[in-house]
Amino acid sequence: MEKSIQDLLAEHAFFRDMQPQALELVAGCAKNVHFEAGSYIAHEGDDAATFYAVRRGRVAVEIYSPERGPLTVQTLGAGDILGWSWLFAPHNWRFDAVAVESTSAVEFDGSCLRGKVENDPALGYEFVRRFAQVIVKRLEAASLQLADVYGRTSTP
Repeated sequence: MEKSIQDLLAEHAFFRDMQPQALELVAGCAKNVHFEAGSYIAHEGDDAATFYAVRRGRVAVEIYSPERGPLTVQTLGAGDILGWSWLFAPHNWRFDAVAVESTSAVEFDGSCLRGKVENDPALGYEFVRRFAQVIVKRLEAASLQLADVYGRTSTP
């Protein structure tokens, strides 16, 4: 028997402990998707109309360096969330994202979900709280990558 979107979300780390009524609302904005290895899921600067709950596979979150080309900031896997820009204006992707291997995810319609969180302050707070953790992890990963790329110079 195939699991419903609501069941899949209840098993995902990001949605763990979310109230069933909230999961039902959220599931109404979602669908299952699949990406083959090498497929771009998002491009920096593009409209961030969606976000993803990764179920299987791996996704590289990348920034572009003129000197070195694409640099992987973070690799996401099962239980991770890809995308937070859908929630905050101007709703543009801040990074590139590419499937490193065959990847299955739940895709969320950002506009649908924004409408629901704006009409339900408790759900809105819950999403902002959970996404703040995603943003902090992403920024920490980017900071570490930049420190590695540009190095810390020490004076002899």
